[in-house]
Amino acid sequence: MKKENNIPIKKNLHPRNKHINGYDFASLIETNPKLKNHVLTNKYGNETIDFANPEAVKALNKTLLLHFYDVTFWDIPKTNLCPPIPGRADYVHYIADLLATSNNNKIPKGNHIKGLDIGIGANCIYPIIGNKEYQWKFIGTETDVPSLKACAKIIENNEQLNKDISIRIQQNKRNILKNCILENERFDFTICNPPFHSSRQEATKGSQRKLRNLGKANEGKPILNFSGQNNELWTEGGELTFITNLIYESAHFKKQCMWFTSLVSKKENLKPFYNHLKKVGAVEVKTIDMEQGNKISRFIAWSFLTTQQQENWAVINWD
Repeated sequence: MKKENNIPIKKNLHPRNKHINGYDFASLIETNPKLKNHVLTNKYGNETIDFANPEAVKALNKTLLLHFYDVTFWDIPKTNLCPPIPGRADYVHYIADLLATSNNNKIPKGNHIKGLDIGIGANCIYPIIGNKEYQWKFIGTETDVPSLKACAKIIENNEQLNKDISIRIQQNKRNILKNCILENERFDFTICNPPFHSSRQEATKGSQRKLRNLGKANEGKPILNFSGQNNELWTEGGELTFITNLIYESAHFKKQCMWFTSLVSKKENLKPFYNHLKKVGAVEVKTIDMEQGNKISRFIAWSFLTTQQQENWAVINWD
């Protein structure tokens, strides 16, 4: 197994990230005047919103998606996670860089590039960004039917998304890739934001910690934009078990996907993941670090193809 040196941590969002300079609320309010109801001035004299208020976060997301990604309809149930769009965009842009390594450092664009979003959720956020920025095509998988229905509504109500994004229900919650990658089907990459807590109790503590960081420590139970559906936040064994299972399942689809990837919340889990990847015969493994403000995140990427096979894949499928 070839282990690459980690790509250096950036001290800001990815250079192509549309949100790298923060939020221009004047422009955003011009796009969506309703956002003005949620904008306030903090103690430093800067305009912001209350990120502990789920309605404010949802209004900001709707505005960002309309302003930057031409998404005219976007709505999610109150019980589902409201994703931080700048951080989600970073993951997509770093995947673009990863694909470029096999394509003479040129990012492949167009709907002949196909990604598999494992656990697309109700918000459809990764396919939205990937399709708008790079015109990629996506298939999203999901085990939760209400989330899938909400996601389908977003896709159906946006003409461009309707052309390039489709969804599949994963009937067996024990499986991740099986029955979602069809025979002879090929994907250029997978993208995944796994549930990283191992129990509801652990997820609740994580939500309370976020509230404390936002100065909301004494305001009762965690509010909705930090709760989310069970399958979004926690699974038995947490991300360690989920990604381990993903690694072993990926070995059954070695020639059907160029790069498998997943976010990894806990850095200490990387070592066991590398051990499992060695066991299943991964040829190349990379850990790509990202930094968004004070938060450092990362994703792991692995391929069962040699460098030459990756380059051949690019020539055959991307030209």
